Amino acid sequence: MRRFILTAALLLVAACSRGGNGAAAETGDGAVIYPAASVVTMTAPDAEVTAVAVQDGRILATGSVEELTRRLPKASVDRTFEAQVIVPGLIDPHVHVMLGALQYNLPLTPPWPMATPAGMRAGIGTRDGFLAEVAAIEASMPPGQPAVIYGYHNLVHGDLTRADLDAISTERPLVIWHYSSHDFYLNSAAIARAGFTPDLANKFHGVDLDANGELTGRIYEDAAVSVLGAFGDVLLAPENVSAGFQGFSRMLREAGVTTTVEMGYGLFGWEMEDANIRTNWRDAQSAGYNLYLVPEYRALQRTFGDDRVQAALDLASGKRGAAAPVLPRVKFFTDGAFYSQTMRLSPPGYLSGQSKGSNGLWVMQPGEIASTIQPYWDAGLGVNIHSNGDAAQGATLAALKTLREGGGGNSFTIEHGGLFSPEQVAEAGRLEAGVSAASHYVYYMADTYADPLGSPRAQWISPLGALTDAGVAVTVHSDAPLAPPEPLRAASVHITRATREGGTYQATMALTPYQALEAVTLDAARAIGLDAEIGSIEAGKRADFTILGANPLNVAGENWTGIPIWGVVLAGQKHPLGD
Repeated sequence: MRRFILTAALLLVAACSRGGNGAAAETGDGAVIYPAASVVTMTAPDAEVTAVAVQDGRILATGSVEELTRRLPKASVDRTFEAQVIVPGLIDPHVHVMLGALQYNLPLTPPWPMATPAGMRAGIGTRDGFLAEVAAIEASMPPGQPAVIYGYHNLVHGDLTRADLDAISTERPLVIWHYSSHDFYLNSAAIARAGFTPDLANKFHGVDLDANGELTGRIYEDAAVSVLGAFGDVLLAPENVSAGFQGFSRMLREAGVTTTVEMGYGLFGWEMEDANIRTNWRDAQSAGYNLYLVPEYRALQRTFGDDRVQAALDLASGKRGAAAPVLPRVKFFTDGAFYSQTMRLSPPGYLSGQSKGSNGLWVMQPGEIASTIQPYWDAGLGVNIHSNGDAAQGATLAALKTLREGGGGNSFTIEHGGLFSPEQVAEAGRLEAGVSAASHYVYYMADTYADPLGSPRAQWISPLGALTDAGVAVTVHSDAPLAPPEPLRAASVHITRATREGGTYQATMALTPYQALEAVTLDAARAIGLDAEIGSIEAGKRADFTILGANPLNVAGENWTGIPIWGVVLAGQKHPLGD
């Protein structure tokens, strides 16, 4: 992964943070020095010191406590972290807080062990077990209340049809939400409650019909919004959303996360999302972590039309209000989901599974990607683009080539990046793309996807080692609630390349411990355009730290999840766990 020097913007931030108080900065008046067992600065592989000085929420200097006390004689010394390790604040650069708020409070049937606010939920690894659990949930609910259940996965639980769900209940509406979050499966009662007919297929692509032209019950991708609308009274009950959001926040704090990003702001509606965030997050110091928002391009188009680019700029500048800071970036989609086999593949497409015989879905047609992004690009906005399948990767990189050739050095981050062929790896490096990889594809799906993808595509899942060697800045994210919002866990998977079945997948694509830690600190900051502000411990940057009980660089990758977490420091303010 690339090493980055202090930019002119960072130097300006450092100068401004000292402002007209140069004497105080020079003497340390009002500064606090934090000694530690080690301070891992992430400025170079061997760059470790034993103390950091903080003033007015910014990093003032690093070194030894003796050096800093001599240089800053008026600074106080706080020995809270003397036996701890200070690392740059851990970053999860891609989550969905609204989705998590909805799903964490639903009945769960995950295909594998799933971290939740209430602890680890056991996985259900068989079709019979899944159907039995759905039946038990249905039987436990009050009469007439629709049941929305999250966690089904077809490659673990087998195909699911309307008839399967009708066998459980023909009276209660049953809605099964696929683990990918992109698919729903409805029984006849749910279809009737929603008022869906086969005509829905004329409006959306993602509506499955059987040989007789009747609804199979599977409604997915672009059509999924119709299910959310039809069952909004169940999904969006304020008490459920609030409980889910608070649980999500607790998971972030317990994982030592200092910064996370809602990578799809606006998809559920600006007003509803803002109200949820204002009520349940409020601000960084109240919540214990920084939250940023990246608006989604279809939400901008739907609300603002021809003024969509200006709206994105106004949101980022604060001229147009939002419940949390909005980054000067926009989220786009090239294709469908990795988990539900709707990501777009090259021929011969899917060889098995629910998408057998198809190539998956485009969200934007290849010829539309560059032109859709162009107005935002011309305005200087950064790009984060969901792109999973190998066909999608080819189209996304072709669009980036067009954009680069037209001028502009905009940040361009490929989100998830499920599959990359060796040629696409090299092209991503040449075009200066970044990759924010879904941390969990290898662990959860590498073995399961062997048959649906076939060779050689089954060997192309998340090749982070090759991308790093090609000069691509690589980060990893949880995409929570799809995986635990735990950066140390996410990073460790790509040191070990372990699978849930106990194997090792493509060990040559592993990251070194330093690269893995960089993937959840400095390169994570770069993926969201905040590397001048956070991601390393350098003078002038914001004093956001995660406080650990051991140095990850001295711990075997498989043991990173066991490293004790004291808590975090946000802009110089201490937030111990349990506070």
